[in-house]
Amino acid sequence: MGLVLYVIHGCTAPSQGPLRVCNKNPRYFATENGTAILLTGSHTWHNLVDMGLSDPPSPFDFDAYLTWMQKYNHNFIRLWAWESTKWNTATTNPGNWGRDTEILVVSPHPWARTGPGTALDGKPKFDLATFDDTYFDRLRSRIEAAEKYGIYVSIMLFEGWCLQFTPGGYENHPFNPANNIQALGGNIQGDSLALSIHELADDRITTIQERYVKQVIDLVNDLDNVLFEISNENHAASTEWQYHMIDFIHAYEKTKLKQHPVGMTFQYKGGKNEDLFSSPADWISPNPEGGYRDDPPPADGSKIIINDTDHLWGIGGTSDWVWKSFCRGLNPIFMDPYDGVVLGKPFDEEFNPIRTSLGQIQQFAQRIDLAGTLPDSSLASSGYCLANVGKEYLIYLADTNQVTVDLSRTKGSIQVEWFNPSTAETVYDEEREAGSSQNFRSPFAEKGVVLFIQN
Repeated sequence: MGLVLYVIHGCTAPSQGPLRVCNKNPRYFATENGTAILLTGSHTWHNLVDMGLSDPPSPFDFDAYLTWMQKYNHNFIRLWAWESTKWNTATTNPGNWGRDTEILVVSPHPWARTGPGTALDGKPKFDLATFDDTYFDRLRSRIEAAEKYGIYVSIMLFEGWCLQFTPGGYENHPFNPANNIQALGGNIQGDSLALSIHELADDRITTIQERYVKQVIDLVNDLDNVLFEISNENHAASTEWQYHMIDFIHAYEKTKLKQHPVGMTFQYKGGKNEDLFSSPADWISPNPEGGYRDDPPPADGSKIIINDTDHLWGIGGTSDWVWKSFCRGLNPIFMDPYDGVVLGKPFDEEFNPIRTSLGQIQQFAQRIDLAGTLPDSSLASSGYCLANVGKEYLIYLADTNQVTVDLSRTKGSIQVEWFNPSTAETVYDEEREAGSSQNFRSPFAEKGVVLFIQN
């Protein structure tokens, strides 16, 4: 056996047109030339809008963030929206992240604060007919910067968690009638949380939202590294509104030069994965229902699945989960506390294994014929196998040091490679003759290792 160190290389820049569902393997996106792409990476709450205790909050160093992502070989981020002007962390912090409750100031926002009149936070009211160039200039410049690092960006258009769970969420929302010069409000029929903002309850609000979506599309349509996400963790009754927005984007982009994928993510609370799979979205992010957190089910190709720790743990996840997701045909991503400004600890080393594993699976995805691989648990006794039968088998051994692999449809000699995610070591085993089921034993003492077989 020979021993080498596994080296992570940076991703290449997205420069082959917008992503589209891979015709050969609809578990993944592909470039215009048909190359399948695994999307995987980290995202954090203030990577578009600034958040902090000061007013205005300290600016987020986006270039440093991209350099940090490149170090881990990540190629995808969710670019976060936050609709309210403040974030009271009372419902996210106590005892969970080792932090006291904080009230974070959030800026900028899509609509200009022109007045006349003063909003509830003491600043000029929003004009819902006028966009804030600062917001949109930043949006475009950050997507352009990400492309230079080989990173795809999903633009989060709306954010639904805040209105539901953050104290003062509606009080600090632009669509509170006390906060905009149009005196437009979302608390229809006594809805104190104003969740109807993200429903089809008021044509005036929907029209303003559609105009904002058009503004975003007009701004970024020429860029290749763009995806869209309707909303983060909106409430269950937002389903029809989200479907409407997905259809609206698809229809509007048909009139444009380029078309980009549109996603729908887990609705919290009360949302069902069934509603995601039934949606007109190109990609989805599910909730834990069905095992996506502990034992991810194999993707069947009906939707591209971006398996996001945000919707499974909040802040959490393991290297084990990354490899299980990858071998089941999913695209795993991580909700990262990053610098700790919003939640968690700054650059918490506890999460280095998951960050590193996300880059490692990216490296394997670039080595194999991803478009030709399918998840097939029956091929390996460990239950986790991504295979191009007869050619390539990538197998994860979650809790064992040996595995039986069905190589009955593989002819000739095979090359055997072992990889240890925790140490980044690779060991090459002796060549074998295929043609039958065979047993393999890991050379590593640790469990949670990878077996890669090539014909």
